[in-house]
Amino acid sequence: MARTRTVGSGGRTALAMALAALVAFGSACRDEPPLTGARSLLRVSQEAVAFPASYPGVERGVELRVVNAGRTTLDVEWTALAAPFSADGLPTRMGPGEVPVRLSYRPEATGVLTATLVGRAPGGGEVRVELRGEANPYPDCPTPVACHTSTFDVATEQCVETQEPDGTACDPGNACIQGATCTAGRCRGTERVCDDGDACTTDVCSPLDGCTSVPAPPCPGDGKCQVGACDPKVGCTLAKAPDGTFCGPERGCDAADVCLDGACQRRDPPDNFTCAPASPCQGPGRCRGSVCERPAATALAPDWTYDAASNGESLHDLLVGPTGDVTLVGFFVPALLDAAGPVPVRASTSGRRCMLWNDRLLCMDLPLSGQVSLLDRVTGSPRWTFDLATARPDFTQGLTTVFMARLGVMQPDRLAALFEAYPAGTSRDTLCRQYFLVVLDAFGGMVSAQALRDPLLAECNHPHPYGVASDAAGDLYVAFGPTQNVGAPLYPGAPTLLMAFSQDGVPRWRKTEAFAAGELAIVNGLLLNERSTQALRTQDGQAVGSRSFPQGLGRALATSSHVIPSASEDAAGGWTLEGYALPELTPSWTHGFQGWPGPVAPEARLASWETWPGQPPETVVLGTGMSAAGPVLFAVSAKDGAEVFQCPVSNASTPAQFLELGPDSVVMMDGATSCGDCDPPYAYSQARFRRFPVPGLKPAEEPWPGTFGGPGHDHHEDPVRGR
Repeated sequence: MARTRTVGSGGRTALAMALAALVAFGSACRDEPPLTGARSLLRVSQEAVAFPASYPGVERGVELRVVNAGRTTLDVEWTALAAPFSADGLPTRMGPGEVPVRLSYRPEATGVLTATLVGRAPGGGEVRVELRGEANPYPDCPTPVACHTSTFDVATEQCVETQEPDGTACDPGNACIQGATCTAGRCRGTERVCDDGDACTTDVCSPLDGCTSVPAPPCPGDGKCQVGACDPKVGCTLAKAPDGTFCGPERGCDAADVCLDGACQRRDPPDNFTCAPASPCQGPGRCRGSVCERPAATALAPDWTYDAASNGESLHDLLVGPTGDVTLVGFFVPALLDAAGPVPVRASTSGRRCMLWNDRLLCMDLPLSGQVSLLDRVTGSPRWTFDLATARPDFTQGLTTVFMARLGVMQPDRLAALFEAYPAGTSRDTLCRQYFLVVLDAFGGMVSAQALRDPLLAECNHPHPYGVASDAAGDLYVAFGPTQNVGAPLYPGAPTLLMAFSQDGVPRWRKTEAFAAGELAIVNGLLLNERSTQALRTQDGQAVGSRSFPQGLGRALATSSHVIPSASEDAAGGWTLEGYALPELTPSWTHGFQGWPGPVAPEARLASWETWPGQPPETVVLGTGMSAAGPVLFAVSAKDGAEVFQCPVSNASTPAQFLELGPDSVVMMDGATSCGDCDPPYAYSQARFRRFPVPGLKPAEEPWPGTFGGPGHDHHEDPVRGR
């Protein structure tokens, strides 16, 4: 009879524990890499080894386990490995157990290589290990800024930028700097001295072209009857003023203070004596007895006209070069160079919204390419082109589109290029934006580059740089604001983010103001936003004093002694122009446009005009407005607000929407149909351009002569003019 054995509860527990341990052991064994060559005593942990991707000259390693699964010692023979593969620690005689082996791959060139490692043990079998290694080319690192290097770190697989050691020779990007070396990550040197040996010339150095000489400013007289003269060997001297030159306050036809043989004397002027100065539209007044008679004024007539509408071209901006050449520019269209000649010459398709810099035409890219180019003014051929995507792919990688937003001259060898982009993962109809600020030298080399970040810029309301300007030291100021509409032209909203940077692009300060963003002007440490009612300090952005401008500063002008906001309309409908004395901005003068229905155009320029023959030229505010008789070009003294001249403008129905000064001429634009105080002004308009001869009229040498910040829209406070 069979016996049945009963297991008690204690035995059942022990059995369950043993089974659990066995399961755990099996699970643990499954976690180990499987051994290959299971039918032989000699085995390896893997038959195929793929090394991590490498770079030329960089070693990668993998551990391989060689196992003797028997109970006796094995003698093992291994095939030799050729470079770039190698093995360290291959056992040739091994007892039972396992030996770790390091396999290495150190490529010398890019590409994919393979090899086979074979091990044989008499009586123990054979193992084969297939090796595969891949070497990729080193990625291109972003172009480093001056006095920095950018190298690829294979450990982190990232580009790392480091400063060059102090004393390393560097390229300053300026033909006027010699012996440049790196100092704390910046390229610094000594100024080149220019001297042509002629005391009657001013020796200047162009960052692009080196030393040049230009005629020196007129030598000063004594303010009476001695006028300035220049001797090439000794410089400024004095000479007798021409007889008949006014020298005192009396200038009537019964008595006049005039120079005679170098001395100021009061005389009874004879008939035909010049008693009133000439103006661009009116000859001088002549004495007839006791009366100063003047000829009737004649309307200013253009000597050149270009109507963009007749050619179907969207042109709505203009620049006038130092020799009087005219460049017409539009939004998203190429420039027309030398447009004042018989036939306009179309530039290459690399420019839109241009300004003058270093006697060249500096243009933004055509739409959506992220470039800025320096072009010859006459031919349009590029001197250099900077492309953000090429120079800094780390900035632009993944972004939908990159294009230029604003340009601002900081110094002759410093240019601020502000790039705009649609963020990654967005389409072109997005209102989200990213911005990158790059400072370039005169030859288009990077001085600094950075992404701009701020909560205001993170809002998806098309934040836009509506204003950009630099001061006499070259420090940069940018005014960002939200946009109230979709599509160009852009209408700014509030608040305004103000950002300040050094001439090398180093952040200085930032603050947010309640007013809407707009164009900026700078003079003597004051920052003027066109839509602000108060001046701010460039030092820290704080308000200056308690002076308030209820209608805003507008497109302000600034001499070395006065700030002149745009003309304003009072409650009674009259138009006035006001001057405020620096540095406290105290009211200094008011000029009323009596009987004018208006408007007086917000665009004005500071010009130099010789009011009286033989007397020093005077700085005047030159602008346009609607008088009772029609459009007028006017000049008002910037010193005291006195009227200098008024001239009717022929064949016009409105004040000029835009004007620029050239030597002995003024170029006006009218007929534009879109917004003038948005960005870009008058976008897509097909305007009319006319040049009016004005003999004797010159651009003024003042810190902020107007038209978006200065001749050629350079947005830079002149540190010398007017001092």
